[in-house]
Amino acid sequence: MDRTERFYKIEMLIRTRGSVSFATLMDELGVSRATLKRDLEYLRARLDAPIVYDRFDNGYKLQADPRDQRQVKHELPGVWFSEREIHALLTMHQLIQGLDEGGVLARHLQPLLDKLHGMLGTSEHEAKELMKRVRIASPARRPVAPRHFELIGSALTRRQRVQMSYWVRSRQQETQRTVSPQRLVHYRNTWYLDAWCHSSDALRRFALDAIREASLLEQPRAKDVPVKTIEAELDAGYGVFSGAKVQWATLQFSPEAAQWVAHEQWHPQQQATLQPDGGLTLRVPYADATELVMDVLRHGEQVKVLAPQALVQRVSRQLRDAADRYA
Repeated sequence: MDRTERFYKIEMLIRTRGSVSFATLMDELGVSRATLKRDLEYLRARLDAPIVYDRFDNGYKLQADPRDQRQVKHELPGVWFSEREIHALLTMHQLIQGLDEGGVLARHLQPLLDKLHGMLGTSEHEAKELMKRVRIASPARRPVAPRHFELIGSALTRRQRVQMSYWVRSRQQETQRTVSPQRLVHYRNTWYLDAWCHSSDALRRFALDAIREASLLEQPRAKDVPVKTIEAELDAGYGVFSGAKVQWATLQFSPEAAQWVAHEQWHPQQQATLQPDGGLTLRVPYADATELVMDVLRHGEQVKVLAPQALVQRVSRQLRDAADRYA
């Protein structure tokens, strides 16, 4: 533990426990008596930390703000995280571990995690217990090969092209692609790559779990596409499916379903209107109806498609086909 970490841990221990004895500080920091004396003196004299010794409690405390005895206002220079922020970061680290097959991201973030544990003043056992308090459930997650995730991430930051073998599920066919990575997207427990496909000379979205093999190309450099162009072409429709022509779907939800749907975001540009009976009318843009139909069907009898007619017919046909399987 370096000196900066010790400074932060000293203040955090005192702040969280109220009063800490000299012996406890020595034990928690694993330093000699002389080193701890120097650290305390430096904190008080050079960093203006309001650390005082309380003879009654036989421990070190933080002196309250004279203007408000309930608060202790002090922040070490060069340290940006409060205790609540550190806990939020630990929660985010747990989220990454839940999403990151093979631990690629978590492995790179481990040094930061170790520093955060040190700043909190937690032991290894306490840190593990803390992490158990966050559970991330990822149903229907499609794992990505760690080597592919790391390679794509490297290509994205270093602006390199990627040669890859990609499995097209709709055609049940393996294709060869040369792409310029533009953006990584995590959507519904699945990772996607938005890239310029040099084979089709257009922007395309690829599921990372469908990559069979991939390699970096040193030359030429990746083609750069403005973010606004990517958003306009790939984010305008519904979900992960893109298309040239955007249409608007009108959905009518029952009062029972409206209690949940009213608080959901189906699309950033959605238009929701509450009805007098408690129902909800929702309008969302879409270019390809595939994912929209799936979301409509999961609400069963609690939703009705009002427009456009082609979407009405598609949902109606799929409901009939599903009912026929139980006939």
